[in-house]
Amino acid sequence: MLRAFIVDDEPLARDELAYLLKRSKQVELAGEAGGVEEALDKLENLDIDVVFLDIQLADESGMEIASRINKLEYPPLIVFATAYDEYALKAFELNAADYILKPFDEKRVQQTIEKLLKLLGSKEPNIPVPSKAGLFSNTEKLALTVDEKIILVNVNDILYISTNEGKTIIATGKQKYVVNEPLVTFERKLQNSQIIRVHRSYLVSINSIIEIEPWFNSTYNLIISDGEKVPVSRTYTKELKQLLGF
Repeated sequence: MLRAFIVDDEPLARDELAYLLKRSKQVELAGEAGGVEEALDKLENLDIDVVFLDIQLADESGMEIASRINKLEYPPLIVFATAYDEYALKAFELNAADYILKPFDEKRVQQTIEKLLKLLGSKEPNIPVPSKAGLFSNTEKLALTVDEKIILVNVNDILYISTNEGKTIIATGKQKYVVNEPLVTFERKLQNSQIIRVHRSYLVSINSIIEIEPWFNSTYNLIISDGEKVPVSRTYTKELKQLLGF
């Protein structure tokens, strides 16, 4: 299930898009806003997968908001939802996931939802319960393409994997590797390992967790053995509790 947020200063347009998103049964509407500051204030305190953003707003350009959203600690994906097609090139320069035109077509909106699900991976994770047979052994290797070199990393050395500004970071106890492959690719490669998804921007090795810190809105921070804090979003809290028994 995708968690979406709509920013549009036209209430009727917000209502129309919200209706189509809910009708898909694949999207949960987490909030909406009619202006820039209202949107940014809400987004800082919500775990959102995607923002549907109009370009022509009363108080600021949607392009400017997109730039500010991309600077958030955990930026959501952006889909521009607008009546103007001439901004498409600029939108994709801002790493927009998609660009849909008003009046909204249900089939086109559904195509966007499917694209977002592929980009983010499944929001209904099937977290494997650790067992001797199911986990990678110490000798299992993960191949990483770094600066045109292929580096082999022991899976059991990985502490966590995160994504930031289109790059994926694999952190081990000794080093961090930056690669171009999306986070969902590593989630699939490591689905039978001790590494699980806990946030739309993080995978974490359960063996690297040394402390679980309660956070706001029923979420948690995981304290990793290297001192890093990894957030756990509400989407994954139940599965993590079942897995670790807390």
